[in-house]
Amino acid sequence: MTLPRSAADVLADHVTLEIECIDRMYLNVYVPKLQRPLGLIGYLRDQLGCPIASTAAVAPITDAFVAAIHRFAADHDVPIVHFTKGQRKDDVMHDYLADFTATEGVLFIGRAQEKVSVFRTEKRRDRDGVSYPWIVKTSSMVNQWYCYCVDADFGPFFLKFSSYFPYNAKLCINGNEWAKRQAAQAGLGFTALDNGFAAVDDPHRLQRICHGLGPDQIDALLRKWLARLPHPFTPEDRAAGYRYDLSILQAEFSLTQMLDRPVSGRIFFEQILRDNLDIGRPDQIGLVFNRRIFTRGPRPTPGRFRTRVITEGVTPSLHIDYKKSKIKQYHKEGRALRTETTINDTRDFSIGKRLHNLPALAQVGFTANRRLLAVQRLRHNPIAGADALHTVNDPLITAQGTRVAGLRFADPRVQALLAALCVFRLLPHGFTNRDLRGLTASILGLPAEILTAGQMTYDLRRLRLHGLIERVPHTFRYQVTATGLGHALFLTRLHDRVLRTGLAELTDPDPPLPSRLRTAERAYRAAIDDLAHQASIAA
Repeated sequence: MTLPRSAADVLADHVTLEIECIDRMYLNVYVPKLQRPLGLIGYLRDQLGCPIASTAAVAPITDAFVAAIHRFAADHDVPIVHFTKGQRKDDVMHDYLADFTATEGVLFIGRAQEKVSVFRTEKRRDRDGVSYPWIVKTSSMVNQWYCYCVDADFGPFFLKFSSYFPYNAKLCINGNEWAKRQAAQAGLGFTALDNGFAAVDDPHRLQRICHGLGPDQIDALLRKWLARLPHPFTPEDRAAGYRYDLSILQAEFSLTQMLDRPVSGRIFFEQILRDNLDIGRPDQIGLVFNRRIFTRGPRPTPGRFRTRVITEGVTPSLHIDYKKSKIKQYHKEGRALRTETTINDTRDFSIGKRLHNLPALAQVGFTANRRLLAVQRLRHNPIAGADALHTVNDPLITAQGTRVAGLRFADPRVQALLAALCVFRLLPHGFTNRDLRGLTASILGLPAEILTAGQMTYDLRRLRLHGLIERVPHTFRYQVTATGLGHALFLTRLHDRVLRTGLAELTDPDPPLPSRLRTAERAYRAAIDDLAHQASIAA
């Protein structure tokens, strides 16, 4: 097996399996009616029957909730872990998970103090000096209760409750773990790769499973475990509309591409990390996320746009930032190329936060992964570029063995033909031999009678067999193909704006203005002469 020659070659010929899936999701679990002070006042008065709106009235609810957590842990023999500062909670979870053998259940309950948004009662005074309570939203350090669980459908996850009103919670799941369990339940054979897949019997079937994860499955998971775990709201509260809902805080969308061998990944990252440090610039990241970015004007696009290369041990990773979102690309376990788009604010893409927006958000995330790889493939595919140039520039042999002359890039007549194609693309009904003859002669600055109809027939055949035009069926009219327009635009601009302009700057003996290209050429020539002199090989 030959080694890949470029990053594009790796993506084209050395990927054995690719699966895209929702990865880690972090969701806000909240009661919509209790996110503003007026909602709290309504709860205190209508649900609890408090004549005075004060957060002191919810203290018994907090005490009962904490007591229910301890009682649940004792009744189900679930350990309570008090997290220390700096302790990695996932490490604790993996330790408990190693000894867990049941299909589903609660691994442990963890307690940690964290700063969250809460409601407080302040004492204020009116104009007469009489004090009255006033509810405000603020932040405070309160106990958070982490319920680390294993679900038969989702695998490991955690549901974190705040012990203070309005008792907001957080739900963290992993879509790849969900897909593994769905594949196993469906009898689909696979080999796991951390939170992904290394091999599978039927990749198309697995991809359909991964795309099956949506709002309904996630909402069902929450309802299932809210019914099992202690939480502060009673059935009467839920009947009155005080019911938990879900919104998206963070969502990761991954594309895992298994490689045939580790060296393929190393070749890919050697090229990508060296040549893609500008991918985070506004003009480049706009291509990846398909967003129009304004850097100037009255309303420039907010946020940061940057590229970072982070190395952990000997494994580098590429990080691209767009507003509050980012794309991460790394060599996973030395076996796979992993591309992950993490969206931290759905409004970066004019999408709402509610869970029912997940399909639209997934479309953005998965498309960003693919567009990044497409940009990298174009940047690192000189072989395809060389093939395209030879296809246009070199002669070709038809299936009947007839030789067709190439469209030589530097030939003035070829440049005139390409320029004519740019114009004819605008004609909805195509063009004829006579149309091409008149416009080509005009571009060349020649009388129309200089070019004969036979010469134009020859050129039309060249253009058609090289794929730049196609004949309208049952007519003598022709239309410019999409390939023809792209090649014509690029090659004419390259010829007129780069080659002719650059060569004019280099060869003009007395330029009217200083030329950066001429200065660079002289500096390069001087450096070569100095190197030859130092090596004692100067003429």
